[in-house]
Amino acid sequence: MMQQGGIRVKLLAAGVLIALLGGALLLGREPSQPQQDYVLVIEERAQPAAQTVAVKTDGSVAELPLDEYLTGVVMAECLPSFSAETLKAQAVAARTFAEKTAQSHKHADADVCADPACCQAYENPAALREKLGAAYEAYREKAASAVRDTAGQTLRYGGELIDAVYFSCSGGRSEPAAAVWGGDVPYLRSVESPGEEDCGKFEGRFAFSLYEFRGRLQAADPSAVFSVLPQDWFGKITRSDGGGVLTAQLGGAEFTGTQLRSLFSLPSTNMSFAVEGGDVVITTRGYGHRVGMSQYGAEAMARSGADYRAILQHYYTGVEIK
Repeated sequence: MMQQGGIRVKLLAAGVLIALLGGALLLGREPSQPQQDYVLVIEERAQPAAQTVAVKTDGSVAELPLDEYLTGVVMAECLPSFSAETLKAQAVAARTFAEKTAQSHKHADADVCADPACCQAYENPAALREKLGAAYEAYREKAASAVRDTAGQTLRYGGELIDAVYFSCSGGRSEPAAAVWGGDVPYLRSVESPGEEDCGKFEGRFAFSLYEFRGRLQAADPSAVFSVLPQDWFGKITRSDGGGVLTAQLGGAEFTGTQLRSLFSLPSTNMSFAVEGGDVVITTRGYGHRVGMSQYGAEAMARSGADYRAILQHYYTGVEIK
């Protein structure tokens, strides 16, 4: 077993076919026997390398053919209604993500896991068949075609595999990596992402009582002080290029956007605040960390005529598809 790009590669033995034509091969034949002509034909059929990936799911690890795994990822991550070019973009991103994760040895006993909060979503055929019902066979072939049509293709920057992160929808513009994870990544910049309104979680509205809102913030930072008038609780807010909250002064204390997203279980860091009666209402745009490729944005581009290469090179700045 060899390692190639982090994913396990097994070299299958070449098949050998021996055909004896025009006579028999006789061993130890006496010189007095009549000479018999024969032809010995050896045909060697080269077999391609079969790649496999060790996937951790439900506490166990299964070694799957890479294409089978990627087909399951595409089906779990995208809707059956998504265009072929969107699925191809997802297949390349998923392949890159899997190989990069395997190289990093994130999991000691597997190349990648099936938890989307940690790696990327994957569902086995039985689970997908139960979920999709009659639509399963057609969608599986559609997803498998996207994997086949992009066979071997990965995203690279400076010759190295990228962290091909992706998400559902951005709310109109993606986030730079530095705004979410603190470190600048040259290929994970903020870019426009129009046409995402079909996402059911494009915009969200969340109401918290004044007591609950104040309590959650004080539990996170006891130095926060809240006056009688709720309107006075809100201070300066700074935002990233993607519209997400970088910092917000609440009750005189400073909170980061990622901290607030966690405290209030919000779908994104692109948020605004309003006091309505006895509640604080938080309105959000986008769903996910909003870094990298927007799946609904990719679909909007595909429906406008963009192919998967244009989609990938829009969301991942300056990358090559190798």
